[in-house]
Amino acid sequence: MTHYPTLHKTIASLTEGEDDTVALMATVACEVHHADDRFDWTGFYRVTAPGMLKIGPYQGGHGCLTIPFDRGVCGACATTGEVQLVPDVDAFPGHIACASSTRSEIVLPVFDRTGALIAVFDIDSNRAGAFTSEDATEMSAMLNSVFAQ
Repeated sequence: MTHYPTLHKTIASLTEGEDDTVALMATVACEVHHADDRFDWTGFYRVTAPGMLKIGPYQGGHGCLTIPFDRGVCGACATTGEVQLVPDVDAFPGHIACASSTRSEIVLPVFDRTGALIAVFDIDSNRAGAFTSEDATEMSAMLNSVFAQ
């Protein structure tokens, strides 16, 4: 399990003073990916056009290059602006299988200082039911401290 106090400290230290969004995303994706062996794929899908998400930065195997807001778990997160906690991806209507090994996932909205959605943060696991409400709370707080402050 992730030791969130350590992860928060590490990310705060590494990102202090940085304002480049892609650099921040790359750092967060790397640190989170290596923080817990439940995390099989960890990365951002950036809002690049109205209703469209594009991959990157990320850690893990290949991901989908683009995801429309009206498709999959990432699209649901982008559309609603709410965390999507999915214990069984096969039970999620319209799930996009970018990797056949994914069993569960959590997707969190990423907002900038103005409150605009700039990305979603997607973490996949090859284990069913891998994510908890604690993961949602802690990851949301971390994303807010990095991107919305």
